[in-house]
Amino acid sequence: MNLRRSRYRLAAASAVLLAAPLLSSCGVNFGAQTIQDYNPAAGVYDRSGAVDVVNALIVSGKKGSGTVVATLVNNDQLHADQLKKVTAGNPRTQDITGSLAGPTKIPAGGVLDLASTGGATVKGPTIKPGAFIPLTFKFAHAKSIVLDVPVFPHSDPVYKHVPLPQS
Repeated sequence: MNLRRSRYRLAAASAVLLAAPLLSSCGVNFGAQTIQDYNPAAGVYDRSGAVDVVNALIVSGKKGSGTVVATLVNNDQLHADQLKKVTAGNPRTQDITGSLAGPTKIPAGGVLDLASTGGATVKGPTIKPGAFIPLTFKFAHAKSIVLDVPVFPHSDPVYKHVPLPQS
């Protein structure tokens, strides 16, 4: 009789061990966090339009000026787009000016990396490390995108390679 009970207990324990992984995965579904967008970068992003703005931030070497760092991704596989303008700050007070230099074309299905080109700069009294500055990216075809971006110091080792605006 004891042998029969031992086999029964062994079979029951084995069944529980085999079923545990299957039963524990019932809480995972298509809304699980593992399939949600996650941006591990320090900057902010917007993926709502025809052009994605990825890891947008400003690198400042001194108070009052900085380089806009962002990767612009053209989601249109057939037509190129172009960054026409970067404006910053409150449009009513005009306290920050933005300018473009270097390449501004975003190839069809391609990217434009503003960090490596130093392609967009901003100047104004509120630009300093630790601040958040509203930036507007205006494109030739895609809808404009407005983001509040953080300002990081050029002394940060991660941003030492970013070209700074000429004074």
